[in-house]
Amino acid sequence: MRILIVEDDTIARAVLSRVISQAFECTVAQHHNGFEALADCAGTAPDLILVDYQMPGMNGIEFIRRLRRDARFEHVPVVMITAEIARDVLIEAIEAGATDFLRKPVDPQELKVRARNLLGLREAQLKLADRARLLASEVAQATRRLIEREEEIIWRLARAIEHRDGGTGEHIARVAAISRIIAEEMGLEPEHCRNIYLGAPLHDVGKVGIPDSILNKPDRLSPEEFKTMQDHVTFGASILSNGDSDLIRVAEAIAAAHHEKWDGNGYPRGLAGEAIPVEGRIVAVADVFDALCQRRAYKPAWCPDEARAEIVAQSGQHFDPACVAAFERGWERVVSFLRAEDAAELA
Repeated sequence: MRILIVEDDTIARAVLSRVISQAFECTVAQHHNGFEALADCAGTAPDLILVDYQMPGMNGIEFIRRLRRDARFEHVPVVMITAEIARDVLIEAIEAGATDFLRKPVDPQELKVRARNLLGLREAQLKLADRARLLASEVAQATRRLIEREEEIIWRLARAIEHRDGGTGEHIARVAAISRIIAEEMGLEPEHCRNIYLGAPLHDVGKVGIPDSILNKPDRLSPEEFKTMQDHVTFGASILSNGDSDLIRVAEAIAAAHHEKWDGNGYPRGLAGEAIPVEGRIVAVADVFDALCQRRAYKPAWCPDEARAEIVAQSGQHFDPACVAAFERGWERVVSFLRAEDAAELA
């Protein structure tokens, strides 16, 4: 334990220090004014402070008031030593944060008893604080493990869906990453951005309900087949409906709305403008951009710059202009991600 004595009278300070040092195994720091004592506290926190009321420059009440402004010293016991017995002075000291009082001249036995009680209180506080930190650390670790498992399940499920659609998982990874870039550039909260990043891979989860003959058809779909393919949006929203977590609710919004268009000509509900959930608007940009960049049996792959130009051209029609603007602001990040993906594929 570390005890701080703040007393301008040299003899009184020496007496206090001797009594404390003989009574307890502790470190005693002495200061003759409040300014030095505050500077000392900033470096090493004390466990008990004895402070005189009447001192030049800064009295004991002002010292306590300044000390308590620092949250680190909110619970450090402070004993004010004073010959003053005026009620208003005592009330002011209590309001400033004084824990206890000793009257001058200080009785050594009373000092020992009060110091022992307060040091015991301080020790209990420190043990509780240590226990709280340990529990917080254990909760944080458990939460982190749950988050990691949640992410793993989502990615494995999304890859299974992508494999059934003839892909290898790269599409969902790119859509997720680009969606997160757009969300961040739009200034959404970090937790919201994370949920969009993890919800985006499930945007086509409803394809599990589409017949293989349509899902894996190498040529363009007929109008009837395309209408059946559109049902994957409804299936996906149904699969993810009534979720308890924010993540699943975001994933549901994405699955249900990523084929809606800003001008109202999308599907399945023909929503327009801000009636479309922002998560669906964001993923729509990322999904179409990556689809344009991929080779299909009925079309060659577009280069990223061509796909970007098409996204910009469709701002206000297919896409939310705010999402397109965010996509543009994050373009360098998108390019960096694509380059890293290409390098990983080559490796």
